[in-house]
Amino acid sequence: MSDAGTKAARPTLTVNRVSKRFDVKSGSVEALRDINLTINKGEFVCLIGASGCGKSTLLRIIAGFETASAGTVNMYGTPITGPGPERGMVFQDFALFPWLTVKQNIGFGPRQRSLPKEKLDEIAVRYTDMVGLTKFADYYPSQLSGGMKQRVAIARVLANDADILLMDEPFGALDALTREQMQQELLEIWRRTKTTVVFVTHSVEEAVVLADRVVVMTAGPGRIEHDSRIELARPREVSAIDFNQVRRDVTQRITSHLAAKSVAAA
Repeated sequence: MSDAGTKAARPTLTVNRVSKRFDVKSGSVEALRDINLTINKGEFVCLIGASGCGKSTLLRIIAGFETASAGTVNMYGTPITGPGPERGMVFQDFALFPWLTVKQNIGFGPRQRSLPKEKLDEIAVRYTDMVGLTKFADYYPSQLSGGMKQRVAIARVLANDADILLMDEPFGALDALTREQMQQELLEIWRRTKTTVVFVTHSVEEAVVLADRVVVMTAGPGRIEHDSRIELARPREVSAIDFNQVRRDVTQRITSHLAAKSVAAA
């Protein structure tokens, strides 16, 4: 079987009984406990939960920036032991190189692979166009709006041939109108590329707008409370009755856990 066939036959990502502890002055803090999650190729999965539930920690373990205290994370059956270009991370603060232009930022990863200049130019043009920034190709990050910077960050990951796009509240710092626009642009990019996406958010509405699946995490320590498949057709209208029913269901799962935790603490 070809490499492409082997990948297609396996889940893109398998998180198996992952736990994480951090050492602090007072001892240790258990951030995650016994996380199990399987994500297939091309899925758009949102991780959601209250602050401190370990969403970003789990994402960083998948990215290879953190090491699990117990358990394993596999990509196409191979253990993840560190960062790799096949897993691209998009942060809330964009993390662009300020001394590079839009085109140069997007082409940064391919340049590290010593590709021929013609191929580098082709990749930079393709992904600059994909995120609608062709007219701004020679601009620097300081000359761009927040939404435009985030588009560059997404294009930079895709240009590096990432199989998984990991996004840690990427639209959290944007105003409401720009955030809504970026959600739709991300969905269009995902539709065209079918890249697997794991997206961390605090917003229930954002999760229901974007995701094939919404994974609700509980805090203290972080665990998966529920994994819901969103059956709504796209594009999704936030004022629709069925959309709001799904949003209420997800919200209830988050708030019921918080309420139970408050009662237990009392």
